[in-house]
Amino acid sequence: MNEVKSGTLFGVGLGPGDPELMTLKAARILSSTPVVAHFRKAGRSGHARTIANAHIRADIIEAAFEYPVTTEIDFREDGYVSAIRDFYAASANAIVAHLQDGRDVALLCEGDPFFYGSFLHMYDRIKATHPVMVIPGITGMSGCWTAAQAPITYGDDVMTVLPGTLEESVLAKHLTETDAAVIMKVGHNIEKIKDALRTAGRFDDAIYVERGTMAGERVARLSDLGDCAVPYFSIILLPGGRGRRIA
Repeated sequence: MNEVKSGTLFGVGLGPGDPELMTLKAARILSSTPVVAHFRKAGRSGHARTIANAHIRADIIEAAFEYPVTTEIDFREDGYVSAIRDFYAASANAIVAHLQDGRDVALLCEGDPFFYGSFLHMYDRIKATHPVMVIPGITGMSGCWTAAQAPITYGDDVMTVLPGTLEESVLAKHLTETDAAVIMKVGHNIEKIKDALRTAGRFDDAIYVERGTMAGERVARLSDLGDCAVPYFSIILLPGGRGRRIA
């Protein structure tokens, strides 16, 4: 009896949020793959599924993986680590079951699959035993600096990407040493990030972007934002080009 050929896992980058910013290749893969998988917060349809909706056939098998925790517990706590490790292991097993039956799986990834994101945990678990193909996507930060009309680097500028979850002193050190920066994972880290920017002497240059390229997009100078809650998936930009622009 012939062995069933393994299916391929496709990590499909969907871009920053505007469905028109998906690549042609991403749209083609989504329209031809029998299984579509995605991660989402419990009880939500999920941003990735919404972005991809127009390219997903009605007859696909859908695998929605709901996070057991999101921002309710600090990611460094044992409870978070244990819950999320088990969750990713179960999600990978569910994907592998489809691959072993010969079905290709398209795993939806906001932004680019290799830039932060849950796809990396599936990639690490599956790449050694089954074919994996990655479809790159426009990153969320690229969509945000375009929405803000903020050129991010000039000449030989060095750009640093920082998660807002870092300690304030570490953030401040990096912000002092770099020409341009993108700070991600903002959310409840906003006040710490503001303090780090002030310490680095860069607060007045910072730009806040929320839901870049999507409905409800918001762009503001960070200094004008005031004291308010902001979503986890917002971005703060620190454009470079200080003294490097050629007039």
